Amino acid sequence: MNPLLQRISIDPAVCGGKPCIKGTRIWVSLILDFLADGMSEAEFLAEYPQLAHDDVLAAIAYGAEAAREQVIPVTVA
Repeated sequence: MNPLLQRISIDPAVCGGKPCIKGTRIWVSLILDFLADGMSEAEFLAEYPQLAHDDVLAAIAYGAEAAREQVIPVTVA
């Protein structure tokens, strides 16, 4: 298991159990959405100064693990 995943918490009492960066209410999916929309890591961290580079890496690692567990259908061009 990737040690970065220790930075992620899933608690039913916090954000309805959505995966968040530990000690925050910032969803992993929020980080991934911003990065996927083209926001740079530096821009993201400027908006969320309570996060660190390793938190962004943890969100990416979590997304990679989730992709191994589930196939998301996409349109083939």
